[in-house]
Amino acid sequence: MSFENPKLTVDGAVLKNNKILLIKRKNNPFKGKWALPGGFVEYGEKVEDAVIREVFEETGLKTSIIKIIGVYSDPNRDPRGHTVSIVYFLDINEGELKSNDDASDAKFFDVKDLPELSFDHEIIIKDVLRSID
Repeated sequence: MSFENPKLTVDGAVLKNNKILLIKRKNNPFKGKWALPGGFVEYGEKVEDAVIREVFEETGLKTSIIKIIGVYSDPNRDPRGHTVSIVYFLDINEGELKSNDDASDAKFFDVKDLPELSFDHEIIIKDVLRSID
């Protein structure tokens, strides 16, 4: 008997001057669309370390965790299969914003004027903004 399990991912929400950090996806799914920086947790890696690693790999920014925003587990949130994402609110410690790794671009967007987003990131960003008011 085999068991199928969801894959574990993390996403980082970084706000600066009422703007949120997004990356333009370099690969499918949603190639060319915008998303929160994030990705898959590696085997043996703590989720807290994974979100800091993923944000750094995709944006060049070193961050630290302020708090957890939530867990997003809709089986249909990712067309590749069932993923569960743990989303963290992060603070920038240092670094210069530049796109790397799975991101073809990285920039801050006004939270009131967001581009079309990938996955369920519109829902997540609304939760982020509610949680920091």
